[in-house]
Amino acid sequence: MSTSINRGDISAFAESHPHEDFYMQQARKNGIEIGALDPTPGTGGLIGLMATLTQAKAIVEVGTGSGVSGLWAFYGSTTESNLTSIDSERENSGLAKKIFDEAGISSARYRLITGNILEVVGKLADQNYDFMIVRSPIDILDVVQESFRLLKDGGVLLIDNALDGGKVADPTQRDFETISRRDAVKAIKEDPRWISSILPLGGGVLIATKVN
Repeated sequence: MSTSINRGDISAFAESHPHEDFYMQQARKNGIEIGALDPTPGTGGLIGLMATLTQAKAIVEVGTGSGVSGLWAFYGSTTESNLTSIDSERENSGLAKKIFDEAGISSARYRLITGNILEVVGKLADQNYDFMIVRSPIDILDVVQESFRLLKDGGVLLIDNALDGGKVADPTQRDFETISRRDAVKAIKEDPRWISSILPLGGGVLIATKVN
């Protein structure tokens, strides 16, 4: 069996592959200014691709950030798609609304909800969504468990920064957020109702498909 040898910085190459338009770049700059959680360009490109592959008409996102992820989701989905994005920070929701409006996305296609994440997620309709994006580490294990209820059969769950840049893979890291992410990854891996994979984009991306 031959063994391939990595040459060059494949991570940097993968991150530079997707093209971010003016509004994505502006949203990213806005997010950096306030310390918002946004996907890397590589992860953003994957979000757009998954929205296309799932032909997502109903998308739910936990962790709005500055709107970068939402723009990628709209980029990859159909003109009939709708986005529900939840964040605990009102400033994030405000930035996302501003950039969506500037990008010409109709307000009828999205709703931005600010509040307690787990409470809001708990009120969402069963089997209503084609694609779910989880970014916020707050209550991530509970949110992941709720995701199975929210997604339609065959729906896709994407967890951004699932490995927190490698901390989840390091057993010596025992802080609360790392343990929460580790438990969420383990729960999906051990649940036969999901088929999943982890990709080394950004801080590590977990993708899972609901199969039962």
